[in-house]
Amino acid sequence: PDKLISMPKGKGGSGGGAKGAKKGAGSSGATSAKASGTTSGGNSVKVRHILCEKHSKVMEAMEKLKSGSKFDEVASQYSEDKARRGGDLGWMTRGSMVGPFQDAAFALQPSTPAKAIYTDPPVKTKFGYHIIMIEGKK
Repeated sequence: PDKLISMPKGKGGSGGGAKGAKKGAGSSGATSAKASGTTSGGNSVKVRHILCEKHSKVMEAMEKLKSGSKFDEVASQYSEDKARRGGDLGWMTRGSMVGPFQDAAFALQPSTPAKAIYTDPPVKTKFGYHIIMIEGKK
């Protein structure tokens, strides 16, 4: 019954588009060429983030990162959510994150907390301001 409920939603355009992109991509690397609207690469990302309610606080965290602090250490110090130690959210699948967060996460290149590639400026969602990095894509 769950499938029946979610099917029409997918048919409303986004699902059809994804199906078409998948079919067209096959095994070649055509996904990135087609993926101007969406982001290329995989359907899940291993995410870490730093979440702050106030813009001023997230900018403090950003300064720490820019001065060379490790992402997980800054996350432990600044992040206000209940993510596991070091801002680690683990593997998150496409569709399980809020829109702006998901777009940013899938657009990033994987990196390590010591040499993090992160969102700058921070991403604003209904939860606050996020600095996001990913450690992997699949």
